[in-house]
Amino acid sequence: MAQTENSQKTAIVTGASSGIGAATAAALAKDGWKVIVAARRKDKIEEVAAEIGGIPIELDVTSEESVANLVAQVGEVDLLVNNAGGAKGLDSLAEANLDDWRWMYETNVLGTVRVTKALLDKLVAAEGHVVNVVSVASFFIYPGGAGYNAAKFAESALSQVLRLEHHQENPIRVTQIDPGRVDTDFSLVRFKGDQSKAEAVYADKLNLTAEDVAESIRWVAAQPKHVNIDRIIMKPRDQA
Repeated sequence: MAQTENSQKTAIVTGASSGIGAATAAALAKDGWKVIVAARRKDKIEEVAAEIGGIPIELDVTSEESVANLVAQVGEVDLLVNNAGGAKGLDSLAEANLDDWRWMYETNVLGTVRVTKALLDKLVAAEGHVVNVVSVASFFIYPGGAGYNAAKFAESALSQVLRLEHHQENPIRVTQIDPGRVDTDFSLVRFKGDQSKAEAVYADKLNLTAEDVAESIRWVAAQPKHVNIDRIIMKPRDQA
């Protein structure tokens, strides 16, 4: 049910310049949320915000200063969608690029921690909700995925611990969304701009869309405060 103007609540979506983040911002706005569209690419978040009636705020989740700037610009926060993340490379462990591993850990794990920690007091005050967009890579390992697997296993663990720490005293809801293959710019980032490699990931397959994942986030956020959806695992039909 869409919120009324008098009951409008505030959501922050990180990594909201494109893909799942942008689609989630749009879905929440349509459902009546006031949406803070947060990401590094200023021009992109301004476009998204203009389309949905949201508020753009530049955010680099790997920067303490940037996160502090976000917090300083927002008041009450009812929902935080930690969507910023990504993968780099498909190297074997023997050929591991440690710079890529550091980027994946900083963005997926420490970025989620950094933003959640900074906004936790606001979320607790609102008896709010944290939705972490993780991945099937948080439980399904594959050759060449060690760096991304490690980061997503860690993000899954912190999601579960956060729920344990806040399900009774200082309550908030915590949900983990684990998408499978989604046709976005994810693979373009992973393959460092190689369009042909990125397109091959999705060619001749059924794929989830960013809007599919966004709808799952919109739905869990719309549940009553006494209902916690712990985890949603979603994949296209042909991905076993």
